Amino acid sequence: MHSTTLKICKLEEDYPQFNFKPSDNFFWSFKENTIFYVEDAKNQFILALHELSHALLKHNNFNYDVELISMERQAWDYAKDIALKYEINIPDQFIQSNLDSYRNWMHMRSTCINCKAIGVQCSRYSYKCPACKQTWKVNDARECNLKRYSK
Repeated sequence: MHSTTLKICKLEEDYPQFNFKPSDNFFWSFKENTIFYVEDAKNQFILALHELSHALLKHNNFNYDVELISMERQAWDYAKDIALKYEINIPDQFIQSNLDSYRNWMHMRSTCINCKAIGVQCSRYSYKCPACKQTWKVNDARECNLKRYSK
């Protein structure tokens, strides 16, 4: 058995309250009580620890992008603590790179489709530009292409 597969098995053993299931993406499903992970992915165990942290922190949902960024930061901080149990160090540069992907996602969602100013989030999927008053809707797009639509 591959060493990273053994580590996932160790997580399953250490955290039997959660299901672990191979997938195309790493994510935590509160509804399914399942940590999804990518088999043979680079940094698989670290990313699985991050998703486990979401589970242990009971992260379920968010309404605003800044809440998601906060949840991601909390999960990385917790993952660093859990990693010590497995004698693994999660480099801060790795964490910042992962957080940057969310920061970039948030920036793209909030950029006005008309004048390119930074808009204000009004609800989970809608924004308004304080400069030109344009409003737009966005899709979730954390795992697919971001789309923005005029309202």
